[in-house]
Amino acid sequence: MQKLKDSELRYRRLFEAAEDGILILDAETGMIEDVNPFLINMLGYSREEFVEKKLWEVGAFKDIEASQNAFEALQISEYIRYEDLPLKTKDGHLIQVEFVSNVYLVEDEKVIQCNIRDITARKHAEDAMQGSEARYRRLFEAAEDGILILDAKTGRIEDVNPYLIKMLGYSREEFIEKKLWEVGAFLDIEASQDAFEALQEHKFIRYEDLPLRAKDGQLIQVEFVSNVYLVGDEKVIQCNIRDITEHKRIIVALQENEKRYYDLVNQSPEGVFIIEISGKILTVNKAMCRELAFNEEELLSMSIWDIIPQDYLGQYRKSLSKILEGKILEGAAEYAVCGKDGKIHYVEVLSAPHYNGKDIIDFQGIARDITARKHSEEQIRRQLEHLTALSGIDRIIAANFDLELSLSEILIHVAVELGIDAADILILNTNSQMLEYGAERGFRTKTIRNRQVYLGEGYAGRAALDRQLIRIPNLRDAPDNQFLTALLEGEDFICYFGVPLIIKGQVKGVLEVFHRDALEPDEEWFDFLNSLAGQAAIAIEIVTLFASLQRSNSELAMAYDATIEGWSRALDLRDKETEGHTQRVTEMAVKLARAFGLNEEELVQVRWGALLHDIGKMGVPDSILHKPSPLTGEEWPAMKMHPTFAYEMLSPIRYLRLALDIPYSHHEKWDGSGYPHGLKGAQIPLVARIFAVVDVWDALTSDRPYRSAWTKEKVRDHILSSSGTHFDPQVVDIFMQIPA
Repeated sequence: MQKLKDSELRYRRLFEAAEDGILILDAETGMIEDVNPFLINMLGYSREEFVEKKLWEVGAFKDIEASQNAFEALQISEYIRYEDLPLKTKDGHLIQVEFVSNVYLVEDEKVIQCNIRDITARKHAEDAMQGSEARYRRLFEAAEDGILILDAKTGRIEDVNPYLIKMLGYSREEFIEKKLWEVGAFLDIEASQDAFEALQEHKFIRYEDLPLRAKDGQLIQVEFVSNVYLVGDEKVIQCNIRDITEHKRIIVALQENEKRYYDLVNQSPEGVFIIEISGKILTVNKAMCRELAFNEEELLSMSIWDIIPQDYLGQYRKSLSKILEGKILEGAAEYAVCGKDGKIHYVEVLSAPHYNGKDIIDFQGIARDITARKHSEEQIRRQLEHLTALSGIDRIIAANFDLELSLSEILIHVAVELGIDAADILILNTNSQMLEYGAERGFRTKTIRNRQVYLGEGYAGRAALDRQLIRIPNLRDAPDNQFLTALLEGEDFICYFGVPLIIKGQVKGVLEVFHRDALEPDEEWFDFLNSLAGQAAIAIEIVTLFASLQRSNSELAMAYDATIEGWSRALDLRDKETEGHTQRVTEMAVKLARAFGLNEEELVQVRWGALLHDIGKMGVPDSILHKPSPLTGEEWPAMKMHPTFAYEMLSPIRYLRLALDIPYSHHEKWDGSGYPHGLKGAQIPLVARIFAVVDVWDALTSDRPYRSAWTKEKVRDHILSSSGTHFDPQVVDIFMQIPA
């Protein structure tokens, strides 16, 4: 009885501590019998506003008719699920919940358990993602460049934007599901095929002066740029097609008559320049001045070498050498230049040499500021990388319960995506209140694996205790630095970041990041660092919960087994004449059931059923149970009640219901002459048919007050002769093959 009370107390604590809302309803009336604290806090109603009310009488359930229908549905299917149900809190705001209800038995009464999870944040996130997708779709539709989306494997066109349809005059259907070279607009089929093959290797191609043919026959010169990138796990090709027919005409016109079109060039929205072979800037237009934030006078007093950053000098000199050789650079080239504000600007440049007779005296060109585009491309690339990384981490966490593997995967992304030298994860031991080593990456030595830090001590301990990020720009200047010890000797770290791993308000550990150079991260860097810290906290939480659940299940199973064995020993003590019988038949029954291919979970139920097969004899009077001579006709009916007594005693115990077949039906006979129900043939549960043979074998090979034990040969003959009458013939055949 005390164990039952303890068990009830454990389950009550689970109910009270659950992180989801739980309602317990009477299955017949729909009245709420119990509500857990989490749901009370979630919705703001008091316990009294729930208990003894029907579901649709509680103000939180906005859709009364749906609540009534859900209750009626449970009478039929015993399970319902609503993915997106609106509930109203007492203060009047709506929250979206996932609502799951089950019907199950508690002793002889049906109850309904409703689990209610707040998914408002998740729905907001989904809505935000959908909104983001819609924004990007609108950008695609409204782009003033032609855009094609191709399958990177097959080269087939998956999408085309309205601008390109209008530009070339072909319908959407004349693009979709065709390869690039199958569309009539692309005159050079071989070049289109070569471009697709090049993308398989280089991920990027650009054609500055590609002729396309509109459906009405008109030729259009376009700038064709293709990139390969990932969408989810799939590679796609994006082709940007810009009509540069007019643009090219302007360039030619400028080359033919610079003076005549000087005013036009100066008013051009794109930068125009002429630069002497020595590098001196000879001419710039207003757009060029705006791009670099210099005035015209300042630029004309400068050399090109004054505005080319050191890292880009090699690229620029290579282009200049081609111009000096008299070559016109094919397509637009991208360069970096340094503006007056000291910031790097990116420009897309079309340039060509200018001759004085036969000698090149300067070169001229057009520069378009693509800084915003480059930054956007870089930001999108990083965001895609971050999303891909987080998705990969999610899959690792969801697919296994190996904490070290999950944390190592997270640290790989920390190092690669954040561009840092080393990182580790410390896990909080709640018993010792100490942060202990969990995983590491990038350290020169393995001494970090011996790391132990008390809460509040060191940077990691402070991060965990204060629940906030700790940033040390220069460890050498930190007055309370504890890292320049033997533990990290030789690592040469300069900067440090410590991020607490928090989930559901609980600190699970600390993510530490180290770098051997100065680091000035931006907001996006910190956002991703926090995201990775969140993933680490989730990984630790999942593995911890799984381990706890496994321990609880093991302890519960051991408690069940010990209880049943205790009952079995008590039965043997009551009936001294059959002492040891229960253990013997249990071992034999499990052995025979295994020969029938029953799995381990089913064998547990066989074992429990065998241990309790005679528990119903507790209801039989001692004068009959202990009678030293055969029972009379008047005494047998009382003895035959013990299977019914067993059913009445065990059926209220939920975890023993699957083990009831043996105590209830092991006296049934194959020909239907058994008791208590006279079941026949396959109507008798298989495990009861198995146990019937084992029970008779042990009874006849054991001494009894009213007879001596039979020989094994005599018992075998008896069992064989009873095959098809008392026993299942198939069970007898298998039994005879197993050594007794």
